Amino acid sequence: MTIDPELVGRVDKRAKQLGTTRSGFAREALRAALDRYDEAESEKLHVAGYRKLPTTRREFSVPEEDLAWGDEPWSD
Repeated sequence: MTIDPELVGRVDKRAKQLGTTRSGFAREALRAALDRYDEAESEKLHVAGYRKLPTTRREFSVPEEDLAWGDEPWSD
């Protein structure tokens, strides 16, 4: 893997602050980046699914009293 010297310097500085190695930092950064891409892809599929088969008005209708949770203290 080829990385420009300025970026290597920044990675080394941050890795030292975090108490890890350049390799450890790179592993975590790559995992985090892949997780973000996976999440974005999943979100796109989720949106596409709802566009293909939208919800109905009744599908998520909830009685008003069920929406007001947490406003009143518990009673025994």
